[in-house]
Amino acid sequence: MTVNSTKLANGLTVLTQAMPHLETVALGIWVKAGARDELPQENGIAHFLEHMAFKGTRRRSAQAIVEEIEGAGGEINAATGMETTTYYAKVLKQDWPLALDILADIFSHSTLDETELERERDVILQEISAAHDQPDDLVFDLAQSACYGDHPLGRSILGTMELIEPMTRDQMLAWRQRNYLAPRIVVCAAGNIDHKKFAAEAARLFGDLPGGDAPTRATPTFHSGLLTAAKPLDQTHIVLTFPAPSYRAPEIYQLQVLSNLLGGGMSSRLFQEVREKRGLCYNVFAFGSSYEDVGQIGLYAAATPDHTAELLAVSSDVMMSAARDISPVEVARAKAQLKAALVMNLESASSRADQIARQYLAFGMVPKVATLMEKIEAVTVDQVKTLAQSLFASRVPALSAVGQLARLSSHREVAAHFAR
Repeated sequence: MTVNSTKLANGLTVLTQAMPHLETVALGIWVKAGARDELPQENGIAHFLEHMAFKGTRRRSAQAIVEEIEGAGGEINAATGMETTTYYAKVLKQDWPLALDILADIFSHSTLDETELERERDVILQEISAAHDQPDDLVFDLAQSACYGDHPLGRSILGTMELIEPMTRDQMLAWRQRNYLAPRIVVCAAGNIDHKKFAAEAARLFGDLPGGDAPTRATPTFHSGLLTAAKPLDQTHIVLTFPAPSYRAPEIYQLQVLSNLLGGGMSSRLFQEVREKRGLCYNVFAFGSSYEDVGQIGLYAAATPDHTAELLAVSSDVMMSAARDISPVEVARAKAQLKAALVMNLESASSRADQIARQYLAFGMVPKVATLMEKIEAVTVDQVKTLAQSLFASRVPALSAVGQLARLSSHREVAAHFAR
């Protein structure tokens, strides 16, 4: 399947992938701007602005926005990440012009009405409170801060109550003007779509967006910190994190294989050793997450307080075991899972649109699926083992925990497992 591309005069890129067997189109606006592009006093503004986009434009009220899209049987939403913000919709194939018009309207012409802003401020403050009440959310926020400290990557995407409460419309307008620049934007569609028609409509709706150079992003330093939050919970939630390659590094494929074989499924080392053999917890997994200049590999688990010390000891030993020995069978299984996930994305218009838009923002091009499959298949046992050695051996991880902490191992005790 071919990805078609058109570059507008202002630098915005239009991408489509035709999936003519479908009766739907998934489309959206992807912006290379997110929480890491906030100044310290702006923490949470990217997410707040994304919410405000749906609160009314010059042409549509907040209610009209959702009634129009849902009146056509479609759906619309948005999401803010560390490095990107996305506004997206999915509709029947004949309704993509309506969806694109609504997306362009909320993206470019949101009024940021003061009354709506105050109402949405309360919604976001409740969202922050809800995240603090969810230990599996809170522990990952603490993990980011334990890894990156005061750098934007170390801050919560939602922001803090202290910063959200006084945040103003003028601040939002300034942040939008500074970051929502045409060369940082991809308008993308996948499904039953004609590229020429879509690109022409995108040019009409987005051709007047301003160009300009993106602000420079500072690269963070990994801190190997310890952050905890004591809460009277029945489980203690733990995240252990190490620095890892960025998505631009050639080792990114080895990183994906390594995180998968450590804790990417029920056959993984962590799941088998920690849950199946020892029954230390219900939920455990490994993750490899990468940004444009840094990355992370780590594990999450939740266990009853009396199991936390053993859980950390066993999990640490499992991670270190990858630096000593990895079998060809494990690597082959991990590669098969990664390749299958790539292929499965081809069967979903929404997944494929998101995939190609993010790839373009990351690399300035969309690699062919066959090329990605070849790169995954080329990963060797020795490469994965060497990467595990460089990531874990004699390294001090960042540690975060939420729950009852009395029996939590000390940071020094955890680090000792990787110093052997």
